[in-house]
Amino acid sequence: MSPTLTMPHTPVPAATLAPREQEALRHIAAGRTYLQTARNMGLSKHTVDAYLRRIRAKLNVHTTAELTRLAVALGL
Repeated sequence: MSPTLTMPHTPVPAATLAPREQEALRHIAAGRTYLQTARNMGLSKHTVDAYLRRIRAKLNVHTTAELTRLAVALGL
């Protein structure tokens, strides 16, 4: 069973994130920049930015702090 995070809106299962989105989120939550994340994942900075925009839209969050809190809550 995948973990679920209860936010003010609706519960969000971690499974709603694609594996590469989860990986990008782990890097950002670890304090890496978009460029560092891109280099670690073998992607362009723009691709990482696109992943994180999709994550924010899926999880209805707006800041990196919120993304980090979600990553911790989801066990990423």
